[in-house]
Amino acid sequence: MTGYEQVRILLVEDDDGDALLTSELLDEAGAAVALQRARSLAEAELLVSGATCVLLDLGLPDSEGLYGLGRLLARAPEAAIVVLTGIADEHLGRQAVRAGAQDYLVKGETAGDMLYRVIRYAIERRHAEEAQRQLTAARIHAEENTRLERGLLPSPLLTDPRLAVTARCLPGGQQRLLGGDFYDVVESADGWVHALIGDVCGHGPTEAALGVCLRVAWRALVLAGLSAAEILSIVQEVLEHERQDETMFATLCMLSVEPGRTSGWVRLAGHLPPLLVTRTGVQELEAPSLPPPGLGGEAEDWPGTQVKLGEAWSVLLYTDGLIEGRIGDGSERLGSERLIDLIAQAVDDPAGHPDDDALLDGLVEQVRQLNGGDLDDDLAILALGYTPPGEP
Repeated sequence: MTGYEQVRILLVEDDDGDALLTSELLDEAGAAVALQRARSLAEAELLVSGATCVLLDLGLPDSEGLYGLGRLLARAPEAAIVVLTGIADEHLGRQAVRAGAQDYLVKGETAGDMLYRVIRYAIERRHAEEAQRQLTAARIHAEENTRLERGLLPSPLLTDPRLAVTARCLPGGQQRLLGGDFYDVVESADGWVHALIGDVCGHGPTEAALGVCLRVAWRALVLAGLSAAEILSIVQEVLEHERQDETMFATLCMLSVEPGRTSGWVRLAGHLPPLLVTRTGVQELEAPSLPPPGLGGEAEDWPGTQVKLGEAWSVLLYTDGLIEGRIGDGSERLGSERLIDLIAQAVDDPAGHPDDDALLDGLVEQVRQLNGGDLDDDLAILALGYTPPGEP
């Protein structure tokens, strides 16, 4: 057989005669192999990591039966293992295949061409199994990410038809790792509308899972009718109990809009203040910022700041990934002031005031262009907009 790349074979055989016969059979077949021999299981465990295929005798000085097979599979799961058995041990060979070997051969009954063909097929089957395992793992990982994303980015619970929610959430970097940014909007039975945006520090499924936990807890507490201070206090307790280590923390911004829709309350915990966007301009809704949940001491009352919203408005809540993008090739960051300038330019566009969908799409694209491509950090933007009766 020709046309194959050289195969690194580890022959685990304590009998010199059987080892010589195996080597001669491979030479007879013109096999493109690099053959290395181990005389015991202990020696094989030291050499197996460099082997593509292992020819394993089941009767060794330090191993009997399937014990050696299990040890080598654990040490080198990527290697294709072909078991060598005696004539009376074919049943054991079949057991070996069920235990993870790719095939088995009976000593003394195999020609050179067949031996090499079994080796090649064993390697190809092992590669196919590994490819299938990776595909399955990738599918499961994608499904888990999808479930986590649904938990981080839920559908808003609103009954007021004059309210609209628009959101964008992008993972940072080229690897598209799942992040810990999350948001939610809930209208409670008393007519108040509460919006939340948060950011668990870090990237990956651990941070995402904690973000889901915090968001779900927040929604349940809002629906239960608790006050904003009680809600945020309990969310902080949830974080401290559910985080995997004491270094994990989250920043939060909560906006509560009163039933008349012309004013509201802002509460910040280590988070950026939201932006009020009207037809006349853009302004930050400033409020005192408490330490992020997970850092510092517990907040006693979570004080909020009352803010005026006006008649028709949109409030933008966002995570810091939006303003940490670079400007050009240097180290200068966009920052909140330039972000406000970008939004103000869009609001003042002679072509007309953009709706929230167009505003967020244009904003994300401008920030990416200024950064020269994908942003390093995750970003989430939540726009809660209100159009009073009588306006289109």
